[in-house]
Amino acid sequence: MQRFKSILLVYPCDNATLERATSLARANHAKLTLLRVERELTGTSLITSPGSPALQLQDLVIKEYQSQLKDIIAPVKKEGVRVSAKVVIGTPFLEIIRDVILTKHDLVIMTAEGMGGLKERLFGSTSLHLMRKCPCPVWVMKPSKPKQFLRVMAAVDPEPFEDSSDELNVFILKLAAAVAAKDGAELHVVHAWALFGESIIQGRTRLTDPEISGYIQEETGRHQELLDALVSRHTDGSAVVHMVKGLAESVIVEMAKSEKVDLLVMGTVCRTGIPGFFIGNTAEKILDEVDCSVLTVKPATFQSPVKFD
Repeated sequence: MQRFKSILLVYPCDNATLERATSLARANHAKLTLLRVERELTGTSLITSPGSPALQLQDLVIKEYQSQLKDIIAPVKKEGVRVSAKVVIGTPFLEIIRDVILTKHDLVIMTAEGMGGLKERLFGSTSLHLMRKCPCPVWVMKPSKPKQFLRVMAAVDPEPFEDSSDELNVFILKLAAAVAAKDGAELHVVHAWALFGESIIQGRTRLTDPEISGYIQEETGRHQELLDALVSRHTDGSAVVHMVKGLAESVIVEMAKSEKVDLLVMGTVCRTGIPGFFIGNTAEKILDEVDCSVLTVKPATFQSPVKFD
């Protein structure tokens, strides 16, 4: 998968995530950076005073974690990967985004904070903040998953709203296809679509039943044509394609479960362009329910709302 040039791995992470990041860096001849963010010590006003006990303790913590990271990256270096590590103090998602912007990383990869399952949400506050606000793709790995994926699913919306939407669909498909090819996994493509004005035409118009059926058939054919064109242009023809009528937040979650998907590749920015609205409601609902690893991407024009002096 010759795509990424600079990968940021958020540490701590599990072995599967470390191995995935290492493999990606090696395959892409990319730089790999391990970043550990520790929250600033609280409950003292002396943290900024030179020589204060609190500041000394903070320095000791940083040195200890830096030493641990050095041991972790040693075998990665032996694999020929250009790798470095650093420890910083601050709010995790802010420091991660700061490093992405300053160092121009093009992928963030991390282990999900939760375990998922029926009673626990998989994604925590840091991963969700990154999915909303980080300018580069964010890959969140579900803990304790096998080293290789068996099924990868790309969620696309081929409606021709704007060029950036089409570019995002292409990016999603290419990433999903590349991961599937690398792992020898099945590639699935899903498009959930809703009938425009369906709540109105059902029983509240003067349209006859044949006219309504004709409209539904026409829209079904249009969506199928758009989806087929997108998939045929950007995959090798082996993908399993699902076009399902229904709300995306329900269809995608159910499809991921029924197909036992290991990795979902999806976009997280809505097409409205409303300032301050960084993640679509649909994406929020999907991330709240899905129980697999997720690789989220944004349009090339996306600018992070997080600003630094």
